[in-house]
Amino acid sequence: MYETSDFRKGLKIMLEGKPYIVVDFQHVKPGKGNQFTRTKLRNMLTGQNLESTFKSGEKFEVPNVENKEMSFLYKDDSGYNFMSQETFEQIAMSEEDLGESKYYLTENLKVVILFYNEKAVACDVPKAVNLKVAQTDPGIKGDRVTGATKPATMETGLTVGVPLHISEGDVLRIDTSTGEYVERVSQK
Repeated sequence: MYETSDFRKGLKIMLEGKPYIVVDFQHVKPGKGNQFTRTKLRNMLTGQNLESTFKSGEKFEVPNVENKEMSFLYKDDSGYNFMSQETFEQIAMSEEDLGESKYYLTENLKVVILFYNEKAVACDVPKAVNLKVAQTDPGIKGDRVTGATKPATMETGLTVGVPLHISEGDVLRIDTSTGEYVERVSQK
């Protein structure tokens, strides 16, 4: 069991039968009245954020969660397939379970899969990934407006706003937290 005094960023707790991770917290000691802890929590199953206040000394159960590093293999009719590098165990996850993470998965990409009660429920991708441009309009010679962007569809289906000089076949670094273009890694 955890108490509010055990709170730290990244701590996993059970609240109302659901697993949450502590994103931020603040212990408050008012001049009058009891101490309390103001927290920001993220639901580990749905990704929804929750702000809550707890009395000092409240107790919380430890959720049955585990993180495993795995590699993305391929996508087929059963879903997105991953394999553990240690045990060679393979699992499949649905598009709904992956959410936005599906747009950043490339072959052999190392990811962290979150298991809750022995079931894969979420996928954490690296902070940035390299993706190849599958389709974009060609840049027009002489069109050098600073800061102008055009849409580009990546190999995974993600659409990103990119500078005008980017062409099909270029490999770009994409920030997975925002889904935005960072830099060109290589040209075709």
